[in-house]
Amino acid sequence: MKLGIIGFGARITSMVGEIKKLRPDMEVVGYVDPRPIPDEQIAFLRRRPEACASVEELIARRPDGIMIGTRCSLHARYTAQVLPYGIPIFLEKPVATTFEDWRMLKEAAERHPTPVVVSHPLRLTSVVQLVKEIADSGVIGTIEHVQAVNNVPYGGVYYHAWYRDEKETGGLFLQKATHDFDYINYVLGRRAVGVMAMTSKQIFKGDKPAGLKCADCAENRTCPDSTLGTPEEKDWPYCCFAVDTGNEDSGSALLRYEGGMHAVYTQNFFARREAGKRGATFLGYKGTIEFDFATGIVRVVHHHRPRVDTYRFDEKKNHFGGDEQLARNFIDVIENGAPSRSTLEEGLTSALMCLCARLSAETNTYRPIALP
Repeated sequence: MKLGIIGFGARITSMVGEIKKLRPDMEVVGYVDPRPIPDEQIAFLRRRPEACASVEELIARRPDGIMIGTRCSLHARYTAQVLPYGIPIFLEKPVATTFEDWRMLKEAAERHPTPVVVSHPLRLTSVVQLVKEIADSGVIGTIEHVQAVNNVPYGGVYYHAWYRDEKETGGLFLQKATHDFDYINYVLGRRAVGVMAMTSKQIFKGDKPAGLKCADCAENRTCPDSTLGTPEEKDWPYCCFAVDTGNEDSGSALLRYEGGMHAVYTQNFFARREAGKRGATFLGYKGTIEFDFATGIVRVVHHHRPRVDTYRFDEKKNHFGGDEQLARNFIDVIENGAPSRSTLEEGLTSALMCLCARLSAETNTYRPIALP
């Protein structure tokens, strides 16, 4: 199997590693990235891939699949450039960070139905697969309300590193909620039609100088968020209380779905340690399904009889096992022409929900899930 890479960062390196476990003879035939790739980053490859000056040069090496893991603001542009070649694509999320890029990518996808596997691993985890199975069985009745939460214990990455640049990330709905909206859509099998959202920036703000690094701060020995002397110091160098620290530090969205039911989602980026939590509660008239990725526990509470079913998963793999399933699916798409289990259409749906949530928060208005 021959792969081409556009944007050879940490995330794509991790996914190449997942593919390598399943296909040891996999080879990266070339990559497009303005930065040199550290040797230790790709030590697991049999030989060092060669840099390409352009996408066209990469395509000329006849890869079986293309993996796109650039900075977020470039995902849509490069995907639209590769789609016409018909080569299966693995695309990191979010698929677009602006309404303009979303429209451009949507139109490109309609012209060129190239198979794409979008990096939404949560939908493929054992936990969500079980929740989907239970929901579809009808044991809790029709789902009529959803409560979902994501308290991110590693949220410092969005304030200490390049992710602090909102022009690159598109905001934290697109960074995190895109995953959660996607698995909620998947379980429900319904389309969201409107959103009312709100964000806050209460913690990661301040008057420290722009560009200040923890290593140069006079408070780096007392600040609880200092990365000095930590494993994150190299990759998370910047002060998170500086005037140029971007991104909200909490956000919430009310989502209206077809048929009138609604979901509530909230995310937070200053929770730490065991306060981290990610999961959802799906409520029907007959029962409730609740789960937490962090614990791997799924509970089904039957409303009208004294019974609670508990399931436990011990997934210690990346993204709770979802990355392995994404890798398996991408291999299957390339080798056997199998359908994507996380399609570009589904990625576009989730991204549009996030874009509309961001616009709702910015304008303090209810927004339909549609291009403005």
